[in-house]
Amino acid sequence: MMRYFKGLHLLFCIAIAIPASSAVKFKDYPDYLQPDKAINSVSMVMVHDVVSPPAAGRYYAYCMLSAYYIVAANDKQQPELEKFIKDFKNTSVFDTIHFKYDYRIAAYFSILETAKLMLPSGFMMEDDEDAFVKILQNSKVDPTIITHSITVAKIASGLIISFSKADNYNKLSALKRYTPLKEDGKWYPTPPAYMEAVEPNWKTIRPMVIDSSNQFKPVSPIPFSIDTNAAFYKQAVDVYIKSKHLSGTETEIASFWDCNPFAITTSGHMSIGFKKISPGGHWMHITGLAVTKAHLNFNQSILVLTMEGVTLMDAFISTWDEKYSSNRIRPETYINKYIDIKWQPFLQTPPFPEYTSGHAVVSNASATMLTYLLGDNFAYTDNTEIPFGSGERSFKSFKQAAQEASISRFYGGIHFMDSITNGNMQGVLVAENIINKIKKVGILQQFK
Repeated sequence: MMRYFKGLHLLFCIAIAIPASSAVKFKDYPDYLQPDKAINSVSMVMVHDVVSPPAAGRYYAYCMLSAYYIVAANDKQQPELEKFIKDFKNTSVFDTIHFKYDYRIAAYFSILETAKLMLPSGFMMEDDEDAFVKILQNSKVDPTIITHSITVAKIASGLIISFSKADNYNKLSALKRYTPLKEDGKWYPTPPAYMEAVEPNWKTIRPMVIDSSNQFKPVSPIPFSIDTNAAFYKQAVDVYIKSKHLSGTETEIASFWDCNPFAITTSGHMSIGFKKISPGGHWMHITGLAVTKAHLNFNQSILVLTMEGVTLMDAFISTWDEKYSSNRIRPETYINKYIDIKWQPFLQTPPFPEYTSGHAVVSNASATMLTYLLGDNFAYTDNTEIPFGSGERSFKSFKQAAQEASISRFYGGIHFMDSITNGNMQGVLVAENIINKIKKVGILQQFK
């Protein structure tokens, strides 16, 4: 399995008793406790498992909830989960713990443990857990503290896993299978693999914060038409023409934000699959880069990563609801049938309906949340895609990155422009709703 981002460096020895205060505005923990390292470990197993974009968002959210649960129990400045997560009921289980433990070790380990219990190949997380414990041992951490901290981590993970089982995910397999409609304007599987639709019943998943899957239903898409004077035909032509005149920068942008968990290349009768990080994984990695650059302390870092995970989950629920409601045809299908039978998009078309663009919704939701927590004009260099064949790209703000991620789908030939424009607004509305709710419980900007 790919082991990128897993170097755990020995810089400091961990203290057993650490003040649980989020008031400190600088990094207060050793490098091996940097929480984005745990997230990167989780991402690599998801890449191995070819986890779909919406499912990945769900896994990130629950992994971070387990860590946040521990931090909030040890830092009264952090609001408890029940104050902003739907249907979550806090327990007093930590009040009965009287042994000494390091809550930061516990929170870090709980991310790995929750992933181990949830992911299809979760057993692979055991290597990461063992490596983490080895680092602690080499850093001369009291063996009793290590043992007790892992106990606390497993308690928190167990609570979060129990909470996750009520979000309807386990019921998806029993729901009616999706059958593509052979109607004009409706989505149909696309080449080269003609894969079946991904998660058509995702709208049934319980959101983390927003009220419902269709709370932020976007405006209706441009009506389908094959009339050459119609708006729909014209925006299909726009995709077609742009694909034939991509600049070097535009192809770089499309490739950088591809984030297709499983792209297939064919050669004769042979098919080759390429695994990549999901869109949610890309934004979780951006968040990890940001909290490190901002020198946030441990509690703040966990909070920001948790808010990003929660935002991802709700943003995917929102856009997936619309995708299977409007059930709109992809540019590739339309262009091949009505404009150019031999045309192929620059990027491989994902296996689900077109409207709204998931990249647009998720990227703008993420950027809105991160801008709230970390401030506007937060410049950073994104190296997420290096292990997947692309280089680095630098941005002046999260919003600039979201705009680029959105338009990348137009450059890639897999989305119409109204899907991007309206998806951008949908994502902003999802994040603003979450922000308004977490503001009321005291989750404020973490860095200025």
